[in-house]
Amino acid sequence: MSIKFLLNGETVELPEDNPTVTLLDWLRETRGLTGTKEGCNEGDCGACSVMVTDAGGAKALNACILFLPQLHGKAVRTVEGMSAHDGALHPVQAAMVEHHGSQCGFCTPGFINSMAVAHREGRSDFDDVLAGNLCRCTGYAPIIRAAQAAAEQAVPTWVKDVAPKVTASVLSPETGDALAAWYAANPEGTLIAGATDVGLWVTKQLRALENIAFLHRCTDLQQIEDQGGALRIGAGVTMARLHPVLKEHHPSYAEMVRRYGSEQVRQAATIGGNIANGSPIGDNPPALIALGATLHLRKGDTRRDIAIEDFFIAYGKQDRAAGEFVEAVTIPKNAPDLRCYKISKRFDQDISAVCGCFNIQVTDQRIVSARIAFGGMAGTPMRAANAEAALVGQTWTQETILAASQAMTDDFTPLSDMRASAEYRMIAAQNLLHRYFADLTGELTSVLEVQP
Repeated sequence: MSIKFLLNGETVELPEDNPTVTLLDWLRETRGLTGTKEGCNEGDCGACSVMVTDAGGAKALNACILFLPQLHGKAVRTVEGMSAHDGALHPVQAAMVEHHGSQCGFCTPGFINSMAVAHREGRSDFDDVLAGNLCRCTGYAPIIRAAQAAAEQAVPTWVKDVAPKVTASVLSPETGDALAAWYAANPEGTLIAGATDVGLWVTKQLRALENIAFLHRCTDLQQIEDQGGALRIGAGVTMARLHPVLKEHHPSYAEMVRRYGSEQVRQAATIGGNIANGSPIGDNPPALIALGATLHLRKGDTRRDIAIEDFFIAYGKQDRAAGEFVEAVTIPKNAPDLRCYKISKRFDQDISAVCGCFNIQVTDQRIVSARIAFGGMAGTPMRAANAEAALVGQTWTQETILAASQAMTDDFTPLSDMRASAEYRMIAAQNLLHRYFADLTGELTSVLEVQP
């Protein structure tokens, strides 16, 4: 079996014998396409961004954490393929020249590819599109002006790639049933969805991975099903696809997702991968716990459902048997009082020091239910049980909130690390409960909303 994809318009076919070679390394070391730069090698800086096209359209992805088997049946364009064979520049390239959007030039190829994806897809939210491309010398103003100037130009025909038709790959099951059969037979294997975390196992930890299954072709795991009062979200749904759905039903959660990683990360990272990873600082679990989500697990032909907060047992340990995988998660469509607050050193594209999500229901000024969940406060995402107990049955007042915030000290014993001290985390978590109260009583609480 082989891996087949288009590279700058030409068909490439490779053996599946080394599945953890990254696109970045292959481009630079095997193909001599050195316009794709190696910066952080962990998906943070965007210098390695490439355009990847499939049936869902064009996406900007980080080549440094993109394994070659993930390209099977897709089309890739690097900066070398952004201009025409006769030398004609892509509109974003011409605009970058005209608006002086490059100085040292190291980051420029990644910017060009991200801008070209936005141009092809008709996007104008350039602050979001380019948040994952870091520039340390030019400054973003001329780059944004270049993106705006190119927006009205036609999409060049040479970048309108059509992904090739391919047969099934040994490494990439085509359905959830095929995945379940493979994983039951290979319970010690590694499942790779977007590789936004597993990619770092290879590039940073230098781990050799064996028995791998790539999940990007399991389209039945990539569906969002409207069940009336609830949404069943397949484990393979990317954060980019989930964002507009959340924006409709849970806007505060959606705003947190907008700050989740970068555009390149959101286009690859899946909700199932984020849950199954079990990170204590993952941003999805606190929101899902606050929503009272149900997690759907599968092993072979056996399925079971659990409350998502019960999935996280201890640091690095989840309630998941060998050969069992996350199949989907179900959330209610209606939770008008859900609020999610992400505290990080950088506003965009940063790991949370603390992530707090609150879903408190008040009837006639009395608190009838409360679900409060945090990331970054313990070895797992966790509910604030004592704070919740201090709220339920009480009147909706600042005094009640103060008592509940004090009860939070019995819920968590946070650690100090490079992102925050234990003291900071506790104070921030307590303050977020006060922020929630202010938010629901109509005060402006976001730094994006407060005006001088």
